[in-house]
Order: sequence, then structure tokens, then C-alpha cells
Amino acid sequence: MTIVIIGNGISGITAARYIRKADSRANIVVISSETKYFYSRTALMYVYMGHMRFEDTKPYDDNFWKKNRIELVFDHVEGVKPDSCELELRSGKRLNYHYLIIATGSKPNFYGWPGSSLNGVQGLYSYQDLQLLEANTHKFYAKADERRVKHAVITGGGLIGVELAEMLMCRGISVTFLVREDRFWGNVLPREEGLFVAAHIREQGVDLRLNSELLSVEDNGSGRVGAVITTGGERIECQLVGITTGVSPNVAFLKDSGIALGRGVRVDQFMRTNFSTIYAVGDCAEQIAPSLGRRSIEQVWYTGRMMGEVAASNITGNPAVYDPGPWFNSAKFFDIEYQTYGDVPAIALEGNVYFYWEDEHRKRSFRLVFVAGSTKLVGITVFGIRLRHEVLDRWLRQSIRADDAMQALRLAQFDPEFTADWTSDVIAAYNVFFGKSLQLLNSRDLNVY
Repeated sequence: MTIVIIGNGISGITAARYIRKADSRANIVVISSETKYFYSRTALMYVYMGHMRFEDTKPYDDNFWKKNRIELVFDHVEGVKPDSCELELRSGKRLNYHYLIIATGSKPNFYGWPGSSLNGVQGLYSYQDLQLLEANTHKFYAKADERRVKHAVITGGGLIGVELAEMLMCRGISVTFLVREDRFWGNVLPREEGLFVAAHIREQGVDLRLNSELLSVEDNGSGRVGAVITTGGERIECQLVGITTGVSPNVAFLKDSGIALGRGVRVDQFMRTNFSTIYAVGDCAEQIAPSLGRRSIEQVWYTGRMMGEVAASNITGNPAVYDPGPWFNSAKFFDIEYQTYGDVPAIALEGNVYFYWEDEHRKRSFRLVFVAGSTKLVGITVFGIRLRHEVLDRWLRQSIRADDAMQALRLAQFDPEFTADWTSDVIAAYNVFFGKSLQLLNSRDLNVY
């Protein structure tokens, strides 16, 4: 049996590994046109910043694939023919399969701004983007100081934009950051957290402009970036423009294949498409019926890994459904950690109660959401605080009451021996806000949680 996987990111490689664990005889082929070997995409920024070498981002040594009889093909899939179980490759080769797993990930969103095709305008998603950034900010401009990148403009208020700002600033490049909303990451974060993050980004030296959008990019006269014009009519001189306005599923090559598409490849709970021999996993997969509280497309590392496991199980005869449980995510905004669990919407929903706290130095914040009446815990979001995942996941699965969660906050604290106790301040503010007199439970009483 030949199983072909398009894409060598976390989803595709997880599927390959789990198929091999379950089936020692299957022919497993992984096709990628980005890199020859699987690497950690989230580590790209650390390569640019000099903290890692690219070879350090590969979780497995190069002999791993031969030892596990996983064939790696460095090529690009141009088309899929489900009726004949055939792939057309850019090299001109054709490849047949018994099962196919589509794990092609995402691609950056470009909205066709005038001048966006100029040299020096780029996104940050792939290894090729990293190489381009290196060329744009070092190799091209190293010949003469007056041609060096001194200032960059980033557009789009999300995690990749923050990463790119930190990367550029570590090279001594100043940054203007254009965000169209009135707060940072306005489609994800509630207003208080969005302003909290915006203030922190500014503290790092970033020229963050809220309510500002890119209108066009100006040519410097030699086919490269010279400046940008904002929707407010402002002209900002720069030598680099970073496009970080989100990503979308990389599925354009499947348009005429007959495989059902929405925004991504439409799949059922088994990660199976409308063809019984074709599966899709990771960023490119769109759930037809997502689990309660989950989005139809989830573009994070751990969901991609879980989808790869599910597809591998079903292909090897061990039926499994995709059940990721309560939503969670984590990231860093420069040196401040962010974690979110459950459902904490950017815009308050009727029927829920929202509690928010931040410390006097604006280095930590805590958000708790619960259902009015039943007080069932709905979600928690924190900045500058690290929580224990297994505790929050259990609380959400068990639908515990908000008061119980607050009293047991010390159980959720990840590293109490290394950080100052913030739980007392949070529960004190909670008591004032709701007129309560709850007490934090001691270590002996926490055993019930």
C-alpha cells in the first residue's frame, strides 16, 4: 500500500510517523517543495536572530527518514486526479497512491496593494521567506551603508507581525507597525487585553500606529521599496515592508480536482474528504462540523499534530475521530507570555459574565469568563502569567464553577516557586468586583481539584 503525503510540516510528518508505527510494510512518500527535511516553523525567528542554526530546527536527524523507510521527495504537486489516484508533479513525474494526505498548510494573505510586488515587500511564513528576509536586510544592502535597511513598516496586527518586529529590531532596524483596529489583535483579544499588548509593544520601541492601514507602496526609483502611504495619507519612508495580514489555507492547486473545498479542504471528523482515499490535515483542513467551541479551521501547531494522528489511525484501520477538547493557545509578545483557554471572545457575548484584572505595573493580566446564573467556567486568558495546561483543561471539561476556579487558582499556577504570587491579588480584585469574600484554598484542600 502506497500512502502519499503532500507537505512535510508538523501535520504531514506526524501522520507519516504514526502510519509507520502502525504498519511496517506500507510505502510512505512525503512530498515537499519548501525544504527537503521537516523543521520547526516556529523557530525561524530564532535562526534570524542568531540564537539557533537552521540545522538545529530539525527535530530528527537526516538518517531518521531512511531508517524508518519514509521516502522524501523534493518536488511540487501541480495537480491531483482522485479518479485515477494520481499526482502530477512540477518535475513532470506522475505518482500513484492508494491513500493521499493533503497537509499543505497555509500561505500569507496579500491583498494586491499598489507596489506590493516591489523588491523589499514580503511575508514571513516559509523557509524561503526567511532566506528572502536575510537577503533583503543584509546581503543586498551590505555593499554600502546608505543602502542599508534602516526602517521597516509592518502591516497586520497578529502574532507573526510581532515576531517580525522583534526580529528586525534585533538587527538594529527600527519598525513602524500599522494596525487597522483600535487595539492590537482586535479580532482575537478583548479591548483591555488589546490595549495591554499595544502598550507593551510600544515599550519595546516599536512605533505602533492603531487605526492605520497600508494604502500603497512607493518605488525608490530602482524597483525597491522607498516608502509607504497609509490610508490616512501619511508617507513613511522605509526600505522593507512586512506583510503579516494573516494566512489562508494553501489549496489553490486543488481547485479543479473535484475535492470539496470551502476556505480549506473540507473534512469530516475522521479528517476524510469527499473521497474515501483522501484525507486533509493541519492548516489546510476545514472541519465540516467543528466541535463545540472550536473553529472550522485551526492553524496552530498542536491541532495539526492531533489531526495527523487521527488521519494515520483511520488509514491504518484503527478508527479515530478528531476531538481536540477545549481550545487553548499560547504565544509570546516580545517578553510577555500569553495563554488562553476555552472561549474568551473579542466581543462580549450576551449571557456571559466577564472579569478582568491587571497589575499596577501593567505586566500581568487575568481574564475570566463564566455563564451568568450557573457560573460555569467558560474561559480564561492571561498575559505575563503561566498556567498549568492540565489543570485548565480539566476544569473546562468538568464545567466547574467560576468561584471554585478562583479559590483553586494556586493549583493552576505553573511555577509558583520562581514567580511572585499573583493569585492573592487576582482573587482580592474578584471579591471586590462581585462583592464576595472567597478565600484561596491551601495546599491540603486543593487535592479535591
